[in-house]
Amino acid sequence: MRDCSNNRRGFDRVLMAVAATFLTVSASSAFAQDTPRSSASELAIDAAIPRPEPANVPPPTASDFKADTTAALPDAAKPADVKPAEVQATEAKPADAKPVDAKPVDAKPAEPSATAKAVEPKPADVVTAPAPKPADAPKTDTAVAPAAAAPAPATATAPAAAPAPATAAAPATEPAKAASNVATEDQPVADKLRELVASKSLRTFDRKNERAAAEKFYSAREYAPVFTRAGKLTDAGKGVIARLKDAAADGLDAADYPVPDFTAATTPDALADAELKLAASMLDYARQAQSGRMHWSQVSADILYPEHPIDPTEVFANVTSAKDASAALDGYNPPQKLYKELKKKLAELRGQGDGPVITIADGPALKYVPARKKQAAVEMDDPRVPDLRNKLGITEDTDSTRYDATVARAVEKFQSSVDLKATGVLDERTVKALNNPKRDRQIDTVLVNMERWRWLPRQLGAANVGNAYVILNIPDYTLKVMQNGAQVWTTRVVTGKPGQHATPLLTETMKYITVNPTWNVPPSIIYNEYLPALQQDPTVLQRMGLKLERNRDGSIHVSQPPGEANALGRIRFNFPNKFLVYQHDTPDKYLFAKDERAFSHGCMRVQNPDQYASVLLNIAEPNQHYTPERIRSMYGSSEVDLKFPTPIPVNITYQTAFVDDAGKLQIRRDIYGRDAAMLSLLKNSRGKDLETVVAHAQPSYARPPSSSLPPGVNVAGDNSGFGSSGPNFFERLFGGFGQPEPQPVRRGQAQQQRRVITR
Repeated sequence: MRDCSNNRRGFDRVLMAVAATFLTVSASSAFAQDTPRSSASELAIDAAIPRPEPANVPPPTASDFKADTTAALPDAAKPADVKPAEVQATEAKPADAKPVDAKPVDAKPAEPSATAKAVEPKPADVVTAPAPKPADAPKTDTAVAPAAAAPAPATATAPAAAPAPATAAAPATEPAKAASNVATEDQPVADKLRELVASKSLRTFDRKNERAAAEKFYSAREYAPVFTRAGKLTDAGKGVIARLKDAAADGLDAADYPVPDFTAATTPDALADAELKLAASMLDYARQAQSGRMHWSQVSADILYPEHPIDPTEVFANVTSAKDASAALDGYNPPQKLYKELKKKLAELRGQGDGPVITIADGPALKYVPARKKQAAVEMDDPRVPDLRNKLGITEDTDSTRYDATVARAVEKFQSSVDLKATGVLDERTVKALNNPKRDRQIDTVLVNMERWRWLPRQLGAANVGNAYVILNIPDYTLKVMQNGAQVWTTRVVTGKPGQHATPLLTETMKYITVNPTWNVPPSIIYNEYLPALQQDPTVLQRMGLKLERNRDGSIHVSQPPGEANALGRIRFNFPNKFLVYQHDTPDKYLFAKDERAFSHGCMRVQNPDQYASVLLNIAEPNQHYTPERIRSMYGSSEVDLKFPTPIPVNITYQTAFVDDAGKLQIRRDIYGRDAAMLSLLKNSRGKDLETVVAHAQPSYARPPSSSLPPGVNVAGDNSGFGSSGPNFFERLFGGFGQPEPQPVRRGQAQQQRRVITR
């Protein structure tokens, strides 16, 4: 009971203290309004330190608070609703307020003035008064404890505790602009480049993708020039210019790639204009070096090679970042060995990289005698020697008139290339050979052959079988199998007749070999030859062992079953293509003895097909150990398909100029007129128009009406004259080599079964 009474008395004291505080504040406010200040010092003190006036009600003593100090503190803080504005702002952000450690005040407070002594505060006054600073606490010991227990007002009034204004001023400062990577001396050129590239009227780049690549490249480098620095050519600029000026060495025309005069470009406008023009010439060179000055469709409808255009973005990055820009740009020319050999021969034929043909004047024979033990070398002197050096492409001592060892070796090499005795002596026959107009024709022939090499794929073979491929040269009537950069096997071939039966130029992949093939006669032969022949002799096809059937759509299909007399012989090599041509055996072996062998309807006849098949199969399946004897053991009356796990590329080419294994330039007759057509196009000054693709209409073989078949023609199938619709010609020829293929049979005859061998 005593404890409860004590607690009750403590609670009553707290209530009394709260009530006293409320009355004190109210009385102080009223007294402050009614009682004027008598002196300036009191007004100053009131302005500096707000101090409450004594209340009429006796306040509680200090001893009343000792028992329940902790309990009274929260309640004592409640009347703080009249705090200054800055205190309220601080309380709104409690995270920024930091408590101030309460420490005893050791310093002796200053003596109050006479006026202050007249109105000395009591303990109750100190408890209820908001003390902005600890130093403002009254001198009484009782006042120190409440000030230490409520540090928030002190924190709010301290100037150091309010850093917000300084922090708020920071965002007003704008972030510093990133420094430009463009050199100061190149900035005017960069500004002009930015203007030119952004201009819609810019006509420097002919193709949209090349202009887009230029915009991307220059914007990425803040439009800083790449070919000049401080108005002087960089290594990249010098390398690109050197390659463009030497374009003739690669069979191109240097006039197609104009080089700006940077020495005359002395202003930012001129430098920027020259920069873009050189970039455009660089892209033109790369594009034509890789794909050719003319598109193959400009020449004939019988050409189909895969497209391999350049990526302008890659050209910019590759050439400008290379250590040797000239070599990087040269890399867009064909990488094949045969192309590079033609390039060397072109230099020998011209006697120089470019320029007019040089004529060597007649004169006495020139001879070089090497030094011996007791005799010095003999070097004849002649005014024709500088022209001879230029003609033969000698870059050393170009103005020298001495017929020295270097000149003699060049003459000897030239004599060997034109089937003259290689003596190294400049005699009359050698001078005539150097000046022969035939030499100019050879240059033209080499040029168009170098151009055709640009149409071919950069990778001729299949990488996973040792880069193996087949390459057939129509004008030379030869076929070669290549692997790992070396010739594996070669044979003679018969190609298509000139005209509408010309063998097409193409690149495809050989997917399988058919032993004992059925000959599905091409529509061109049916409609152009066999149907007219039937008008003369309705039994001609039957006597030839051919079967004629009419499909449900009315079209005519003619075929010849497998056998020794089959027009395709015993083996067909299949590389499906839109021209419906292939390579095959033939019963007409005598044609291979002729020098010129253009006798077929477009397909290519192979002299030794069993050897050819075993070579290809051993490349595709090296663990099967095929031999010609094993291939011949498959001969019979049923088709056998041997599928390649990896298709082998077949490249049908037209090389009227090539370098043989002995290093000699070989020239072949232009049997299809491809050289003449290309030279005419190159010399008509059509320029970049030659790169445009030409669409050619494919031959259409209309179905002849039933009345076109004369009476007496034996049509396979039922009595109505209509056989099974069956597969179309392409499917009969190439399709479904992994599935059985129905063959045309007579009623009552067992259908032949196709055997399929795949490994």
